[in-house]
Amino acid sequence: MGARLEVCLTPALIPLYKVEDYIVVIIDVFRATTSISYGIENGAEAIIPVSQIEECSAYLEKGFDYLLAAERNGAVVEGFDFGNSPFSYTKEKVAGKTIVLTTTNGTHALHLSRNAKKIIAGAFINLTAVCNWLKQQNENTLLVCSGWKNNFNLEDTLFAGAVVDQLKGHGFVVDDPAIAANDLFQLAKGDLNQYLKKTSHSDRLKALGIEADIEFCLKVDLTTAIPVLDGDKLVRLR
Repeated sequence: MGARLEVCLTPALIPLYKVEDYIVVIIDVFRATTSISYGIENGAEAIIPVSQIEECSAYLEKGFDYLLAAERNGAVVEGFDFGNSPFSYTKEKVAGKTIVLTTTNGTHALHLSRNAKKIIAGAFINLTAVCNWLKQQNENTLLVCSGWKNNFNLEDTLFAGAVVDQLKGHGFVVDDPAIAANDLFQLAKGDLNQYLKKTSHSDRLKALGIEADIEFCLKVDLTTAIPVLDGDKLVRLR
């Protein structure tokens, strides 16, 4: 039997898995894991994911010279430096900096997966880098879709399907959700942007006037950086 490659379709299902047995890939395409990957690529020293807005604020109160990023329901939380738009994570803003980040879905999924063997962040912008690294590990792998408020969503499942597509011929044993995610990816891969126009999160982001973020989040292989959780910080995998 080869290593298992499984897809957890929503954070609500994480308790069904013994995460200690897996490398976990956290997926939040619109927009947390895209922004995290882009920030690490652009020289951010570390990104500290926290679940609650209050935890984010606490870093400021402790006197740390960190950038604070908070997003809820797609919008920047008032009083914070920025939210989770990838355009906020440019070299000019983040190089050499530590960022404390809380988002609606991605940081929630990450905290529920904390006991995993290793946790990395995946998005279309680092798809091939993530897949090549996973092939080298040849370990049980769980692709965790952050979804939307514990519900299934299309964009994260499609990314999981794209990973399955690259790994399925490499000795991994896939589960039913992985097969379903890959089938969905086959439907969408010709034009991801067009396919994902039907998603509810895409509608939410459009309502906020940030279609450019959606387009950016669907660019493939823009970066090679893989964010990995080291203690309480996401740093560049070496």
